[in-house]
Amino acid sequence: MHDRKRSGFKTRTRVDDARERLLGAAAPHGRTARVDLAQADARTLAERVTAPNPVPGYDRAAMDGWAVRAADTFGASARSPAVLRVAGEAENDDPVGPSDAVRVHTGSALPEGADAVVMIEETEQVGDELEVFDAVTERENVGDADEDVAAGQTLFEAGHRLRPSDLGLLKSVGLARVPVFEQPTVGVVPTGEELVQFDPQPGEVIETNGLTVSSLVSRWGGVATYRDVVTDDFEALRAAIQRDLTKDVVVTTGGSSVGERDLLPEVIDELGEVLVHGVALKPGHPVALGVVEETPVVSLPGYPVACIVNAVQFLRPLLKHVGGTDCPPLPTQEARLARKVSSEPGTRTFARVEVQEEEGERIALPTRTSGSGILSSVALADGWVVVPESREGIPEGEQVAVEDWEWSA
Repeated sequence: MHDRKRSGFKTRTRVDDARERLLGAAAPHGRTARVDLAQADARTLAERVTAPNPVPGYDRAAMDGWAVRAADTFGASARSPAVLRVAGEAENDDPVGPSDAVRVHTGSALPEGADAVVMIEETEQVGDELEVFDAVTERENVGDADEDVAAGQTLFEAGHRLRPSDLGLLKSVGLARVPVFEQPTVGVVPTGEELVQFDPQPGEVIETNGLTVSSLVSRWGGVATYRDVVTDDFEALRAAIQRDLTKDVVVTTGGSSVGERDLLPEVIDELGEVLVHGVALKPGHPVALGVVEETPVVSLPGYPVACIVNAVQFLRPLLKHVGGTDCPPLPTQEARLARKVSSEPGTRTFARVEVQEEEGERIALPTRTSGSGILSSVALADGWVVVPESREGIPEGEQVAVEDWEWSA
C-alpha cells in the first residue's frame, strides 16, 4: 500500500474484472423469512411458490343472463322461443332443474344443475316464465373453475422479485405469507475530517455521500445503517470497519485514493485483503474493493459523482448477489447525442446527460464528462451514456442508450 501511495495507480483493473473479483469473494447470505403479503413488495422469493387453490374455485357465469340446461334451449329462435320456468336467483343458491332458468350476473357461481348461460338480451321474462330466443350449447357463456389459476400451478420461481400485481395474485389463491430472502444488511460509513452534517464553516463540507448511498441501498433491496462520520485516523477507521463486520456488506465513502489521508485501503489490507484498488472507469477510478473476515468491503471515492458511479457498478450487483438474486440490467432509452463525448481508450466513461424532446425526437445533451465533485451534474441529469473501453469517444449525432441509474431495482 505504501508503494502505491508514493507512485499513484500504475495499473487500473477493468470494470468487469473488478466486479467479478468482488462477487467471487462474496457469498449469498442464504437467510430466509416468511413475511405477510403487505410487507412483501419488492422482496425476493426464496422458494418456488405454487397455488394451493384454483382461481376461480367454481364455474361462473361469464355474462349477465340466465343459467339453464343447454338441452332445454334446443331449437329456440325468435319465432319459436323455448319457454322455461323462472326458478330463482343464483345468489339464493337456487338449483336448476329440467326446464328451469335461474337469474345470474357476470361472475356469479353457476347454479347446481346448470351447464350454460343465456345472455339476458336473448330472453324476455313474462311473469314466472322466460322466453329464450336463441339456443345455447353446453358450457356456453360459462367460465371454468381454475380458468385463471389451476391448483398446484407454479406461480413464481425462487429469485423472483415480487411486484404489486404479484401480491394480488398470491392473495387470490389463498396465500397470506410468502418465503423471501432476508434483505442484506449494509453498514454505510462516511469518512473524512472535513465532513459535517450541517452548517459548514470555511474548509468544511456537508456530508452527502453516506445519505445518498444509504438511500440507494434501500432502493436496491438492502437495509442500510447510516453511521456517523469517521475522521481520517487509522485506528478510528479500523474500529469502524470492525464494528460493521456483523453486516452483510460494509461500505465506506471517501479516503480510498492514494493521498496522505486516504487510509482505507491500508486499513482493509491490514484487517483482510484488498482485491482491487484502482479501476479503469471515469469518474471514480480510485475505488477499493476488499474482504475482511468474509465480509465484502466497498470503499467508494469521496467525490459525489464518482461515489454514485461506483456504487451503481459495484455495490448494486453485490447487494443482489448477497441477497440471492440476479442483478437486472438498468433500463435505457434511446436518444441522439447532441454533442461529442470524449473518452480515454481503455477506460469506461459514464457521461451524464439530460434527455430533451425536439420535434418528436429524443436528444441526449451532455451535462458534464468531467467534474466528479459536481453533484448537481448527476442529480439534475436524466441518466448517463456509457462509453466502452474500446472507444475514444462518441461523436455528435450518434444514437446512444441512456441508462437510468436511479431505477429502483
